[in-house]
Amino acid sequence: MSGGTASLSPLRAAARARLPALRAAHPAAFRRFGPGQRRAAALLLAGLALLGLGLWRLDVAPARLLAGLGALGHFLTLMLPPDPGSPAQFRGILAALAETLAIAYLGTLLAAILALPLGLLAARNATLHALVRFASRRLLDGIRGIDALIWALIWVSVVGLGPFAGVLAIMTSDIGTFGKLFSEAIEAADRRPQEGVVAAGGGGLARLRYGVLPQVLPVMAGQVLYLFESNTRSSTIIGIVGAGGIGLMLAEMIRMLEWQSVSCIVLLILLMVAAIDQLSSRLRRRLMGG
Repeated sequence: MSGGTASLSPLRAAARARLPALRAAHPAAFRRFGPGQRRAAALLLAGLALLGLGLWRLDVAPARLLAGLGALGHFLTLMLPPDPGSPAQFRGILAALAETLAIAYLGTLLAAILALPLGLLAARNATLHALVRFASRRLLDGIRGIDALIWALIWVSVVGLGPFAGVLAIMTSDIGTFGKLFSEAIEAADRRPQEGVVAAGGGGLARLRYGVLPQVLPVMAGQVLYLFESNTRSSTIIGIVGAGGIGLMLAEMIRMLEWQSVSCIVLLILLMVAAIDQLSSRLRRRLMGG
């Protein structure tokens, strides 16, 4: 051990002797705070300042949160045990859950069908022209920038209360999301199958049909399944504003202070979402070959 240490001493001495020359040749590498580190520190300080400003302006007070925990505990005691109410009310809850699931399914499926051509137009390797790609992307950004709850309020005003407005809200909101995801999947497709189709004499449509779509369709199907799972939760929220589903019944129970029925509905929603999550995860793994 001592012999190894003795053999390293000349190497350390040689390295220390070369250190001034290295500092002179590469001064940027030996700076304690380089330009990149200074920018990172400035961004960190700016982020902390914005965090402090936001907490102050929005009146975020930990004392108020601690004081509200007692009221939250009181509400939780009122919710126990979960009680669906009468048999007729329980059947109504199950029917509303089925309606929520149908809203999520139809809205997601219609959005995927309508978003596919928009995704092709927005993809760099599939669009007709750069101007078409730019317009398609801005259209998708505009649709995606409006939340599903806002779309639900709009469609309730247009077609009235009920699940039809919920389907339209989910569909409209997801068109922007699907369009972006589809276009990115198409742009990330391997070029070699496309080049093979072109080399065999295929045109632009043949390149998309045989060189792009076989690669991206499993990815798109996985994205559709994931958003269907997410929309099962979203369709619960939009029901509160009158777009059908279990959300409307949940809001009514809260207004009537039927807390045991509220907890029963929440529990059933959680079970439904968990079941959809498990099924969606299995289907996605099968599609991806996992």
